[in-house]
Amino acid sequence: MSWNPNDNDPWGRKNNNNPPDLDEAIKKLRDMFFSGGGAGGSSGGGPKLALNFKFFSYLLLILLALYAFLGIRIVNEADREVVFTLGKYNRVLGPGLQFHFPVIEEIFASENISRIRAVNLPTNMLTKDENIVDVELNVQYTISDLKKYSLNVEDPEVTIKQATESALRHVVGENIMDDLLTSGAATISSGIQLRLDEYLAIYDAGISVQQVNIEQRQPPADVIDSFRDVVAAREDKERLQNEAEKYALSIVPVARGDAQRQLQDAEAYKQKVIAIAEGEAERFEALLTEYQKAPEVTRERLYLDALEEVFASSTKVMIDVEGGNNLLYLPLDQLMKREEEEDE
Repeated sequence: MSWNPNDNDPWGRKNNNNPPDLDEAIKKLRDMFFSGGGAGGSSGGGPKLALNFKFFSYLLLILLALYAFLGIRIVNEADREVVFTLGKYNRVLGPGLQFHFPVIEEIFASENISRIRAVNLPTNMLTKDENIVDVELNVQYTISDLKKYSLNVEDPEVTIKQATESALRHVVGENIMDDLLTSGAATISSGIQLRLDEYLAIYDAGISVQQVNIEQRQPPADVIDSFRDVVAAREDKERLQNEAEKYALSIVPVARGDAQRQLQDAEAYKQKVIAIAEGEAERFEALLTEYQKAPEVTRERLYLDALEEVFASSTKVMIDVEGGNNLLYLPLDQLMKREEEEDE
């Protein structure tokens, strides 16, 4: 006997393996939400629909509030955040209370743009005079543009290291070893910073270099002892030169002062001699006038003055006596006075 598999099985049981009727399922769903309790509907359909609608409304509000809460962000004063919308760059969030759309938008990068970052680069370089020198360079930088910093270069730290090494090799290769190891290091650091700024501008990396310092610079270990001897000799040379300059600065003004004083003394002596000569000439002229008036008297007077001048400095006096022996006169008071003057 044949049987319908959509009804009962041969033993009279209901066949539960049959798929549900699609029309019946749609009808039941429609009756659940839209039936007002009429024919064919449940008498409690209206209250159930209102309850379900209110539930879904509250659920939707809660989800919207949670979504909005997840999208609120507080960005610090020194921070910046790059926002992507559906995988593409959209904007940069500044400081303050900000909002983004979760799921649709993502925070691609968040950085403190005021923090000073540092990169150390130890390496050895070949100088212009073909000497090898070990150099350790310290570069301090900040982020000037977070969008460029995040998107234009794959690894900013590797990029700045490579750019620093290139700038260092270029600048050191233009200078001799003595300049790098002595007073020329500051100028070389400035040159490295200028060239590094040029490279980073070409890369458009959004990096601002604040300072470049040469932390260490020395010859290779194999020749360090010999080089230290050279440096010590150079320092001794500079020390001796400084001492010589110091001595010159102390002796030259004294010599100039002595020379000026001697010039002034010579000028004074010149004026004195001229004045004496002029006085003697005037006295001679006056004496000549008197001599012309009375030659005998003037001649006698000149003779007496000459004797007085000679005897004034003599301690012995010879007196010529007519008709007798010459008399030697010793002025004791003058002798004693002269001895006192010599003792003083």
